[in-house]
Amino acid sequence: MTRALADLGRGGWNPSGWQRPPWADAVLARRLLAAVLAALAAVLLIRGDPGTERMPIVVAARDLAPGRLLEAGDLRSAPREAGTLPAGAVADPATLVGATLTGAMRAGEVFTDLRVIGPRLAVAATGARDGRIVPIRLADTAVADILRAGDRVDVIGAEDSNGPATRPFRTLVTDAAVILVSSPAGGRDTSERVVLVAMDAEHATTVAGASLRTALTVVFH
Repeated sequence: MTRALADLGRGGWNPSGWQRPPWADAVLARRLLAAVLAALAAVLLIRGDPGTERMPIVVAARDLAPGRLLEAGDLRSAPREAGTLPAGAVADPATLVGATLTGAMRAGEVFTDLRVIGPRLAVAATGARDGRIVPIRLADTAVADILRAGDRVDVIGAEDSNGPATRPFRTLVTDAAVILVSSPAGGRDTSERVVLVAMDAEHATTVAGASLRTALTVVFH
């Protein structure tokens, strides 16, 4: 018996040499991963989704017509989810007071920097960093009735070298963007209607100068 116990002590189970089975490490790794994911989920739950955060933004207080000179009563602040806002959304109503609206808006629509006449609109319409917006009056006022914002046109003017009956015409600028066609208010003469067109700075100077001394017209694309 004593010999048997001695033999067991020499070749039997040795706690100090015990090794973990391979599956035990995999179980431990899965448990650690589950704990990390649970902690991350708790953090996200506490923080919330940034895209669902609501922030005050400027919207139309009523239905608005294109060409309107915006007043404080046309604007109101309303909360909107940050993740749903378009680029360039306006947060401060004061920056829009006195600006000219480029297109019709329904009550509740969000204002962006491209909904009013300004330098960013000129750049967006022309694709040129030096984009400009030029007001012109057309020789044939009936043409203004069919022009719409977004139309692409060539602006045509008369040369100054000859008499009125024989003056040749030339293209002052090609592929200009129509920004706005004003509407006659309160029975005004339709000859007072103004067309705003966007183009690069060099052509803008040419067209603006020509509009002071000759009649202009446009060719549709």
